[in-house]
Amino acid sequence: MKNLDTSKIKNIVITGHSGCGKTALAEALLYRAGVIDRMGKAADGNTVCDFDPEEIKRKYSINLSLASFEYSDFKINLLDVPGLIDFAAATNEGLYAGDTVIICVSAKSGVHVGTIKAFQAAKKLGKHILFVVTKIDDPNQDFYSVLNSLKENFGASVCPVIVPEIANNQFKSLVHLGRMKSYTYDKKGVSVAADAQGIVLNDKEGVTADSLMDGLSEAVAETSDEMMEKFFEGEPFTQEEISHGIHEAMRTGRAMPVFTVSCTNPAGCDLLLEFLKYMPDPSTAGALKATGKDGKETEITVDASAPTSAFVFRTVADPFVGKMSFIKVITGTLTPDKDLVNATSGASERVGKLYTMLGKKQTEVSSAIAGDIVIATKISANTGDTLCDPARVLSYEQVKYPNPTYRMAVKASKQGDEAKISGGLQRLLEEDKALSFGLDSTTKEQILAGLGDQHLDVVKAKMKSKFGVDIVLEEPKIAYRETIRKKTDKVQGRHKKQSGGHGQFGDVWIEFEPTDSESLVFEEKIFGGSVPKNFFPAIEKGLQDSVKKGVLAGCPVVGIKATLLDGSYHPVDSSEMAFKIAASLAFKEGMKQADPIMLEPIGSLSVTIPDDKTGDIMGDLNKRRGKVLGMEPAGDGMTVIQAEAPIREMHDFTMYLRQVAKGMGEFTFEFLRYEPLPSNLLDEVIASVKSDDEEE
Repeated sequence: MKNLDTSKIKNIVITGHSGCGKTALAEALLYRAGVIDRMGKAADGNTVCDFDPEEIKRKYSINLSLASFEYSDFKINLLDVPGLIDFAAATNEGLYAGDTVIICVSAKSGVHVGTIKAFQAAKKLGKHILFVVTKIDDPNQDFYSVLNSLKENFGASVCPVIVPEIANNQFKSLVHLGRMKSYTYDKKGVSVAADAQGIVLNDKEGVTADSLMDGLSEAVAETSDEMMEKFFEGEPFTQEEISHGIHEAMRTGRAMPVFTVSCTNPAGCDLLLEFLKYMPDPSTAGALKATGKDGKETEITVDASAPTSAFVFRTVADPFVGKMSFIKVITGTLTPDKDLVNATSGASERVGKLYTMLGKKQTEVSSAIAGDIVIATKISANTGDTLCDPARVLSYEQVKYPNPTYRMAVKASKQGDEAKISGGLQRLLEEDKALSFGLDSTTKEQILAGLGDQHLDVVKAKMKSKFGVDIVLEEPKIAYRETIRKKTDKVQGRHKKQSGGHGQFGDVWIEFEPTDSESLVFEEKIFGGSVPKNFFPAIEKGLQDSVKKGVLAGCPVVGIKATLLDGSYHPVDSSEMAFKIAASLAFKEGMKQADPIMLEPIGSLSVTIPDDKTGDIMGDLNKRRGKVLGMEPAGDGMTVIQAEAPIREMHDFTMYLRQVAKGMGEFTFEFLRYEPLPSNLLDEVIASVKSDDEEE
């Protein structure tokens, strides 16, 4: 590729609800730009952007894909991101790196939760937004209903620019309101232009091009006092004024243009490509938040003349190529063999070869100027790291990721593969920041957490295909505890064994009682020398070993105090081991007398949901034995519910919330304390815990 300056670079993210045609749009744009000679289909597994084996098998996007190409002296970096919530980490990375966001909306299915979430995320990041309505040639399309829905959901700044002419519910042509011309396309996407003045766009509702032009004129008028004056005087805008006004209104956030395309011809993609050339370039797209070496926050504008700085916004762990880092250059120029500082770790970093990507195809480049997106291989930097010139060390604000709430225990399906699990998952953690993996210190299980069942299913498949490890995912065990509710009289533990030679003898009398301390509290109140002091540590050790397994289900015992009151010993046969055994016998008998109970872990829940779903969630929490503590408005039609619930009841809450709230809910859930297990669940839990122990 030619070396272009920053003003010629356009970083475009394609996002939206799952199945709305994002990858098909990327394919159509690449075809219309002459980058590929035929358009692939997700159903056929031959698109440029969905090249991962799992994407081909599943027929939907799971990764961020970069497709860089030149068009009319511009470089366009297309970032195609997934629409499914399970792969929101890749979506967030694309939104962070892009400057303009295309939100795809199907003319057939309209605005969905994925549309709304994409809009909210882009708006929060201050990105420029463009709606593209796809599938206009579908016989069940309803474009003008979709247009009204866009306005209802996203406000009056939704501004149609390219709209379809629909007659007898069939797509006939596309009308460019700014030019007031209609374009009729053949099967190859070649168009014939005609005057659109007075054209009826929707014969069912009588929508005309002139009526929609009013909204476009208002958006243009608001871009300057001069345009506003001309608008009120009733003077028509020139095509140049309209074109400039649309782009200015979009740059300032006053307008969100709506385009219409068909990804099968591909009708309208030529008009969209022309429009993309005038999107804000990285230097005018907005400043980035950063923290200097002195800890002070600052804002950095994309600038090729400043010292080099760049951030790693995505990492791919390839078992053959190695680590691939997606990098956006913010200032200066990035070149191979350039010595930089990793501001995150403080380590020195030398960048090797740089590449641009077209799906999976790599093309080596000699440099990357500020605003550009490239790939570097085999560098040590991780996702979120900032690489910069030693002359100006700073760290850019990192991508924000959703909290992994769907937890599963993971183990190898074959003995001997246990060590491979950790290595493989650590590699996948590098590329997927919405995953977490670690050891549960209470149950001793390895826990893999993600955003949903599809997310972890893909991880399982990648472990097999990339690292040759079959893993099994199971519902995690619950870390139950046992405790006592009443104080005992002194309980004897006596161990005596005679088998020739020295025997074994230890005898203790211990009193057990509840305490607030989680760990065992041991005291001795022996008078005289009934048990020598040198055996006290052995007695305590015997008790410490015993509380690891209670008498009900073999769970750890908490909240217990043991007081050594009396005992006896033999000058020859007594030993530390004998007193350890005696203490354990006293513990077992004492637990039986002290009214033992099971404890279950309780979690603190904070769930944010749409206002109209509060009743559903509160009813569900009641079924889960939860306790609602309060509610408060969160703004934008959302409510926060604070509650507590048993951890054993919450395993599938991630998937339930997604179903009920249509993907608009989110929650955090953390361990809070232990509470007595209801008696009606005791037999079930004891049987379950013992069954798990037998399997081990």
